[in-house]
Amino acid sequence: MGKIAFVFSGQGDQYSGMGRDIAEKYPVAASIYGMCDRLRPGTSSQCFEGTEEELKETKNTQPCLFAYELAAVKVLQDKGICPCAVAGFSLGEVTAAVAAGIFDDETGFRLVCRRGEIMQREAEKFDTAMAAVVKLPAGQVQEICGRFPDIYPVNFNAPGQVSVSGLSSQMADFSAEVRAAKGRAIPLKVKGAFHSPFMEGAAKAFAEELIKAKRKAPQVTLYSNMTSEPYTDDVVGLLSKQICSPVQWEKIINNMTAMGIDTFIEIGPGKTLTNMIKKINPQVTAVTVTDYISGII
Repeated sequence: MGKIAFVFSGQGDQYSGMGRDIAEKYPVAASIYGMCDRLRPGTSSQCFEGTEEELKETKNTQPCLFAYELAAVKVLQDKGICPCAVAGFSLGEVTAAVAAGIFDDETGFRLVCRRGEIMQREAEKFDTAMAAVVKLPAGQVQEICGRFPDIYPVNFNAPGQVSVSGLSSQMADFSAEVRAAKGRAIPLKVKGAFHSPFMEGAAKAFAEELIKAKRKAPQVTLYSNMTSEPYTDDVVGLLSKQICSPVQWEKIINNMTAMGIDTFIEIGPGKTLTNMIKKINPQVTAVTVTDYISGII
């Protein structure tokens, strides 16, 4: 095995019961849930017992996913597994920033709680939705989006997979155009037009939270959603503006492999990033944290 990277998932893979197994089995994971419950009472019960609808609410999704991801990281670190680089998809970039040492655990959790609240508040101003477009090249998806005034390509996930955000009233016609082009638009389990201009207000509000947060220089290389390059000193700008900017995930993975990363461990409750990475570069190893932990213990 060469160089390992931790990659942290975003919204969409959440499910009721996530994290219960590691919290019951590993004291380091249980301590993270304890911290989260102290700062935001009910976080662990939402993770372990929340309904699908409850977990879909952005103000709940983000702290619950962060809690799971940070707990899983602590298990890996406790086993001596440390990354050479980290990246996170959307929300996951906050967890990645904690794993990189920019924020401490409590600061990261407080930030992600505010991020979820801010983004939900902004999303509720508009009737919007997101969809993943598959089987079409990115350029063609961008061209179809250009036919609609309020539909934007926002997540460049992998070859043949681009997510879009926009007004719900235009999504049906957009999906029809995608079908006519021999593609498919799959609705995502989120409530908001994330990473689009509809989130500019949220980006500005989150920047104010980041300015107040204590932070340090990263201890490992952290890749930016917005630029696809390693972080600069502009932590506030990179981490706030990504809320209203496209996620350059395919470029991030290509840049990380060019750095020598050959093993990616997805830290999250699902396998969305694992599947994307395998599609971007079939030569690298991509595994979920659940599979990785079970393989080393």
